[in-house]
Amino acid sequence: MGSRFRHAALVGKQQAEGIRPVLEEIAAYLHEQGLQVSLERGTAASTGIDAHGALTLAEIGAACDLTLVVGGDGTMLGVGRELARYDMPLVGINQGRLGFITDITVGQVREALAPLVAGDYEEEHRAMLEGEVWRDGARIFEGLSMNDVVVSRGATAGMVELRIDIDDEFVANLRADGLIIATPTGSTAYALSAGGPILHPGIAGWVLVPIASHTLSNRPIVLPDSGEVRISIVAGRDASANFDMQALASLQHGDQIRVRRSAHCVRFVHPRGWSYYATLRRKLRWYEGVV
Repeated sequence: MGSRFRHAALVGKQQAEGIRPVLEEIAAYLHEQGLQVSLERGTAASTGIDAHGALTLAEIGAACDLTLVVGGDGTMLGVGRELARYDMPLVGINQGRLGFITDITVGQVREALAPLVAGDYEEEHRAMLEGEVWRDGARIFEGLSMNDVVVSRGATAGMVELRIDIDDEFVANLRADGLIIATPTGSTAYALSAGGPILHPGIAGWVLVPIASHTLSNRPIVLPDSGEVRISIVAGRDASANFDMQALASLQHGDQIRVRRSAHCVRFVHPRGWSYYATLRRKLRWYEGVV
């Protein structure tokens, strides 16, 4: 059993249809459980809910001891990146279909939250990536990713040619539509669609997945996350680097993307009985054919 939570923040997917009554219901229930409740400032402004304090994400990190994210996995990605530095426990509540990292439905809120806010929960930590883009010896962009860093060709251009180094060792030259560096969390996102393997979140590694490689022998590879992956733009026009939802477009020849494990982890709390394998089974429909 962990400690009982005392001050919860609510963050909602802004402008999502029907989210205001859901947030109000959750806030009321948390009050019934004896918690102080605050809303993230953008959420409060977009929904018009003014019955609770409104805080920025930085203020939430300093004042709250639990954050509930109402929305989909995309909403959780953005919030998780911002609050990881505060070691903030996160709970994902999904209005629609359950996500990979938002695993409580609105209809389950009361049943799931009662023991959780009292300190009875499962906890896991998810690794993140931190990356930079360097040009002519200067850093021109930096960002955090919970899912992946993607280097890809321009929308109307042909393939890009990329040089891949790990630490100071040359690995390969790749001609493809791009390259994905994914965390275990991101292994079930774009990397999976591109033919990469699923990495269990307990694995201290990441996966490099070529996107539509020109050479069939360029295959996904699982790497330890202890080194730095460096991707240099050798050829190709209008290449871009995307750190989850943060993008830098129009990379130039010679630009280098450097990716390493972040010192911060995203901290998730789940209801008792939560299972990563059950999540995979549900999302990937592995139960089909079972009588």
